[in-house]
Amino acid sequence: MIDWVESRTGLVSALKDFLTEDVPGGASYWYVFGSATLIVLTVQIVTGIILCFYYSPSSWTAWESTQFIYRNVWGGSFLISLHYWGASAMIILMSMHLLQVLVFGSYKKPRELQWVVGVLLFFIVLSMGLTGYLLPWDLNAYFATQVAINIAASVPIIGPFIYHFLSDGSTLGTLTLGRFFGLHVWATPAAIIGLVGLHLFIFRHNSSAGPPADEAPVTFGRFYPNQIFMDTVASVLAFAIIVVLAFVMPAPLLAKADPNNAQFIPAPAWYFYALYGLLRMFPQNLSLLPTVILPGLFTMVLLLLPWLDRNPHRSLARRPFTVPFVILSVALLIGITVYSAKIIGDEIAKSPVGQTPVEGYGAPPSQESVPTIALTYPQTAAAGPVGATVFAQNCASCHGAAGKGTPGSFPPLDGNPFVTGDPNKVIGAVMHGMKGPIVVNGVSFSGAIPMPSWSSKLSPAEVAAVVTYIRSAWGNHASAVTEAQVKAISK
Repeated sequence: MIDWVESRTGLVSALKDFLTEDVPGGASYWYVFGSATLIVLTVQIVTGIILCFYYSPSSWTAWESTQFIYRNVWGGSFLISLHYWGASAMIILMSMHLLQVLVFGSYKKPRELQWVVGVLLFFIVLSMGLTGYLLPWDLNAYFATQVAINIAASVPIIGPFIYHFLSDGSTLGTLTLGRFFGLHVWATPAAIIGLVGLHLFIFRHNSSAGPPADEAPVTFGRFYPNQIFMDTVASVLAFAIIVVLAFVMPAPLLAKADPNNAQFIPAPAWYFYALYGLLRMFPQNLSLLPTVILPGLFTMVLLLLPWLDRNPHRSLARRPFTVPFVILSVALLIGITVYSAKIIGDEIAKSPVGQTPVEGYGAPPSQESVPTIALTYPQTAAAGPVGATVFAQNCASCHGAAGKGTPGSFPPLDGNPFVTGDPNKVIGAVMHGMKGPIVVNGVSFSGAIPMPSWSSKLSPAEVAAVVTYIRSAWGNHASAVTEAQVKAISK
């Protein structure tokens, strides 16, 4: 049978050539990160496919179908948690793999394109984590994704396109969820599989770079069984850690997304903490620096590293700054991440509303059903619940649930003198929209995404209610607006 398959496919000889490949310098545990990442990717694909059997991507059913998996699918909590922790494992292993290649100088000629493909894979894996973050449709998924989309909107020139592509509407809803589901389940996995294939193809062409030395290695090891044994040990260890975490700390699911929850403090995934920390280090008028310029420079340096580093040597003795630079960069990244984690922890401690999970780690053990948290905004007699509802459905995705805005993109409404000033001007802005950059309390906002006109979408009564609401909610204290005033301006 083996001879029959070989004569018609060549698979047997191809597998033999693959397994008997020489490893320059001998097998080493330094080379296991790529194989371990591939195994974890397989886990993500398998668990993702099974989760798709039960998940329903709409704003009416996403959270409910996720909770159904926890409570009604055999091993559902473990399955979700395996997928949840697998995402973190992939990012950690890919980071370790890139660091190993960087220290060993394996990105140098003739492996420049192999490095570029690896860097692209790293960022696509990050984007896969970002697109999957929204799918549970709980409080943190909703508000954290809202912040991420608004940050993307601040990118010059292409920001508005990114914003409309990701949100697929003026607010987060079923269209947004469908867009993220398609990206997470189809687009990014297809890109990852394609790039992994290309990465392996180039690797097979160039062969292993070997240890960081300028001289050709004098000793060799075999991929099978030497390196495969080490790869297997590392992969089993990574999988075991994921399994233990899935049992000990199952993925948390908060209450269902509620745009009216003005007190909830969202937190990004831990691998975006550094970006969040950078955002908090800079004032609002310099928000483009941490959100666009610094990440953009970091990405370009990584991609162009083989051409920026003109030193032809791979030996660490002839690259004295490599290891200190890597250690300093990693320490800086970890420091900003810890700083950001402390800020997020302090903010959540001050406003813990909605932070108790419904399912998973931290959820009440005897809990059978948890109602969705539905908080009300601070109201005045004139504002009424209608204004809060209109604001939550149409305005909160840009200006924030608590009216704090988005740095660099969308101005705050809380403490905004324009909002509490001439009511006719505020009505006009809501009715007819606004274009161009503006300055609020000395802070500039780009206006790259103009405020749309709501005259065709909101009735005069709704406009009056929402204007009254923003003029009296949070820390604002201004007069109410009547429906007659809105009708007078609309004429």
